[in-house]
Formats: sequence, structure tokens, C-alpha cells
Amino acid sequence: MRANPLRPEPNLLKNTINIRLAVICLAAASVGLSMVLISISKLFLLAFGASALIFSRRFPTPGRRLNGMSTPTVIVLVLGAFALSLFWTVAPQAEALGSLPKYGKLLMVIFLVILIRDQREAIYALGAFAVAQTFLLASSWMLFLHLPVPWATSRMALTEYAVFSSYLDQGIMSTVFAALCWHLRELVPGRFGRRLAIFIAFLGLANVFFVLIGRSAHVISIVLISIAIMWELPKKYRPLIVLLPFLLAIGLFFASSKVRDRLTLVQTEVSAYSAQHKADTSSGIRLDLWNTALQAIGEHPLAGSGIGSWSTQFNRLQHEKNPAHVDIDGNGNPHQEFLLWGVQLGIPGILLFMALLFSMWRDTLKMAKPYARAAQSTLIALTVACLFNSSLYDAQIGDFFCILIGLLLALGRQNLPEQPLAYPHFKQPV
Repeated sequence: MRANPLRPEPNLLKNTINIRLAVICLAAASVGLSMVLISISKLFLLAFGASALIFSRRFPTPGRRLNGMSTPTVIVLVLGAFALSLFWTVAPQAEALGSLPKYGKLLMVIFLVILIRDQREAIYALGAFAVAQTFLLASSWMLFLHLPVPWATSRMALTEYAVFSSYLDQGIMSTVFAALCWHLRELVPGRFGRRLAIFIAFLGLANVFFVLIGRSAHVISIVLISIAIMWELPKKYRPLIVLLPFLLAIGLFFASSKVRDRLTLVQTEVSAYSAQHKADTSSGIRLDLWNTALQAIGEHPLAGSGIGSWSTQFNRLQHEKNPAHVDIDGNGNPHQEFLLWGVQLGIPGILLFMALLFSMWRDTLKMAKPYARAAQSTLIALTVACLFNSSLYDAQIGDFFCILIGLLLALGRQNLPEQPLAYPHFKQPV
């Protein structure tokens, strides 16, 4: 039987693992586990990444690894803009400084590209990520089947079947992981590796649609399934993709009580908010937050109110409407990433966030097709998630996206001249 040329070469998996690679793998695995482990692994990763830049002579050309990439430049601009806004922020100093590290997690994207030296290391790291995500998915199914899961620490473990975080975060992570299993299915080693990847992908989507109740994850799953089908179709049939999300939504509405109940609840909550303007439901609260964010952006459209200013601005505007308003805690967010950047940096902030997403997308265009599609699916998921939540600003889900994007960019860039891909027959993404 002829070997599958898409699978990793055997010698890629036989080299020893050093401390640097162990830190990378720990960071990759941590985003599916507890927040404590994520924090520890981030600290190690940031330390190694900073060392690679400071002592660059001892590391193999970190600058060349970033050569030709747009993402690092835009990340530096983003962090510079937020740091500069410390001079005019209306937030208390502690809240402003506390918000800066939330965007500092973007540095992990750069550091992973620098620290991952070859395809072997990228595959090891992505393997660690996949093992942790599979463990997370299996644990959620165990909770659903009422099996003992003593390691589950989420307050939603017994009721919503989330293991370490919220059902919202876990649903998004499971959706993205399912997409990765599908697009990178040919890379899984072993006789049944491809079938196993496909099985896990379907198991992840079933968990999202029939176990978890996160509406954001439902929407992202429908989008990613539609995109995956489009990529599999001949070009002449791809315009049909416009209808596919609606057909999938209708099918899931009748097939899944979770999807049906949550979609019906959205309609009910939005109708109630439109009639009474009371923010006493999940959808109503979001609509109220978004309206307030737009009002804050309208007051400072050019420079925004500064980093960490959302809670301060929200409390001020709410007090103007209702003197009895109870202030929300600092470092909050309006559950919409685009509006959050607009509040802090004005309209240029929204454009800067769009530039960040575009730069990451642009860096995927030179990748081999499976890597490009995996990375682009992740970016699409992030974009859709940010329409309903502050998914980059938030802990855990923000770490998940930053580390995964860094891993995929590092893996896809191994076709540089000095480090050729092991799969030269891959075509460029269409």
C-alpha cells in the first residue's frame, strides 16, 4: 500500500523534546484546560519569547522568521496605540493598566512564530493542542452522560456540561477544534488517523449542537460548516454557499432542541427589549451594552476614551439615565470586540482591529491549502465570535485564539526557502 504523502514523515516525530519545545507544547495544551495552567504556561512562553528577541544571536534568525509577515507589525501598532491611550484614558489608572495585559496576549502570536523552528516542532505543538482539546471534548460528553468528572471545575459543569470555563467559551473552542480536525485530517498519523480526525470533528459538532447551549457557537458552527462545504465544491457551484447557512439553520432548528430553544429565546428577548427597553435578559443586556457603546464612541469618535475606559463610560452614561444605577466592575466589556475597541480608541480603533484580522488573513495566503484553510477557519470563527462577545479581550477564549493562531501561522510558514515543507505537492489556497 502506498504511503499517504500528506502524513508527517516518521523522522519528524523521533527527535528529542527540549525545554523550549516543552514550553510551547504546554502553552498549546493549556488553552483547553484550567485558567491557572493557562496563566503559568503564558508566563513561560512570554519569557522564552522575550529571551529570543533580547538574545537573538543565540537563536536561529528570529527576524527572518517574521520576514514578509504583516501580523507582527500590526500587533506592535495595536499595543502601541493602547499604550499611548494611557495618556488620555478616563479610566482609573489601575483599570487602565489592568487592561493592557489583556491585549498583551497578542504577543504570543509573534513569539510562537519565532520559537517554533521547524515542522516537527509545529506538529508536536499542534498535537499537544489536539490532545488537550480531545480531552476537553470527551469530558463534556462524560458530564452529559452523568459520568463522574472530578477534574471539572466550572460552575456550569453539572448543568451546562462545561468542564473548565463557560458553555460559551467551550462551545466556540469545540467548534474551532472540529474545523481543524476536518481541514488537517490528512496530517493525523496512523492507519486510522484520517478517520479518527473526521470522527472527532463530528463528535465536536454534535457536542455543540446537541449538548451545549452557546448561541455564538451555534452561529460559528453553521458558518464554518458552510465555508468547509464551499471549499470542497467546484468553483462553479460555490455561489450556492449563500443559501447554505440558512438551510443548515433551518435543519438544525428542527433537529436540535438546544438550537431551537436558544433561537426562539433570542427572538423573544429581542422583542421584549424592543417593546420595553429593559435590559433584563441576555439579549436585552447585550443590546443595551451595544447602544451605550455606540453612544460612547459618538462622544469621542477620533481618539476614544482610552484603554480600560468601557466600565467608566458605561457607568457614567447609565447614571445619566438612571441615578440609581449600580456600577459595574472595572475592566468590563460590552460583549462586542469591535465596539470595545471603538470605545477605547474611537473609529480608528475599529479600523485597527479590522486591520489586525486582515493582516492575519493575508499571512495565510502563502500557506499550503490545508494549513491555510485551518488558519482561515480560525480567523473566521474569531471574527464571528467578536460580533457577539469580546472574545479577544476576554481571558481563556482570547488565549485560545492567540495561541492557536500563532501555532497555525508557525506551521504554515515552514515552507520558507530555508525550511521547505515536507508536503511540496500542496497547492496554494484557492
